[in-house]
Amino acid sequence: MEDLGIDEKYPRSEHVRSLEDVAGSYTYFAEGDVLLAKITPCFQNGKLGIAKNLKNGVGFGSSEFIVIRPSAELDREYVYYFLSREDFLAEGVLRMGGSVGQQRVPNEFVQGQLIPLPPLAEQRRIVGILDEAFEGLATAKANAEQNLQNARALFESHLQAVFTQRGDGWVEHTLGDACEFVGGSQPPKSVFTKKKTADNVRLIQIRDYKSDKHVVFIPRSQARRFCTADDVMIGRYGPPLFQILRGIDGAYNVALMKAVPNETKVSKDFLFYFLKHSAILQYVIFHAQRAAGQIGVTKDTLEPYPIALPPLAAQTKVVKTIVELESAIESLESLYQRKLAALDELKKSLLHRAFSGQL
Repeated sequence: MEDLGIDEKYPRSEHVRSLEDVAGSYTYFAEGDVLLAKITPCFQNGKLGIAKNLKNGVGFGSSEFIVIRPSAELDREYVYYFLSREDFLAEGVLRMGGSVGQQRVPNEFVQGQLIPLPPLAEQRRIVGILDEAFEGLATAKANAEQNLQNARALFESHLQAVFTQRGDGWVEHTLGDACEFVGGSQPPKSVFTKKKTADNVRLIQIRDYKSDKHVVFIPRSQARRFCTADDVMIGRYGPPLFQILRGIDGAYNVALMKAVPNETKVSKDFLFYFLKHSAILQYVIFHAQRAAGQIGVTKDTLEPYPIALPPLAAQTKVVKTIVELESAIESLESLYQRKLAALDELKKSLLHRAFSGQL
């Protein structure tokens, strides 16, 4: 299954085995067959391809393949693009059966698909248009993804420079000197509720900083550790390990830790951005890997880590520069993400037009 790609017309496999090892145990296919993954999540992700350059012209693969052998009236690449359509994949997901996590598209669903059947020459003309268009889209997508990656790397590079190339008047401390790390508490699930009332409080979990899909509340009497939206919060568990978070009011659970700054030495905002730079992340990962049998970020790991602090007024200026750059980077990221979304929509539109007589 791993040899079957996404947006890759031809699977790549260098595995060769004797016929007696595979006959009867694997799905048989031949040169030119179209292979479609039928199991979740491979089907939803569009895993399919055309068998090509097979040794002796035959191959064997996963039992989770549906093998489509085009007739003489059908171009194999035309079939490949037909099965790549969003409409086909979306309808297939609705027809899936089986247990959760092991759902499969029935063969009958694929066999029952009505495919437009223009002459072979017209099919190949459509394939040629799609090949050329998708090659251009792939290049544009790769460029946008690289630009997005570069934007993020620029911000990280700036954080590294700020916190490793210290200026005049910066005094070295340890994190244990500069702040206190306060772990969360874990109320029993029996007191969780989805309903907010005047007598309860939101229980914050790591995942809540990315989505509001799993909001829960607990009685205020059960809450032991509280945070505000501007507090500096640390995700103790991964993946990814050591997330630096903020932005929610409530009580926080045991998977989170609050970094409470000694505000005579360090501001919340300076501490927040310091904890986000990559050198401390690598330090935490290194120590987490060494701690056999111990999972998560601990106070004992963080407290000895060095932090150089300028005067508070200088910290304000440092933070102002970081925030301005972060805002510019976020604007760039938004631009590139919109471009990527537009490219995906253009691909869907081209496939729709190709099989509705509009190309």
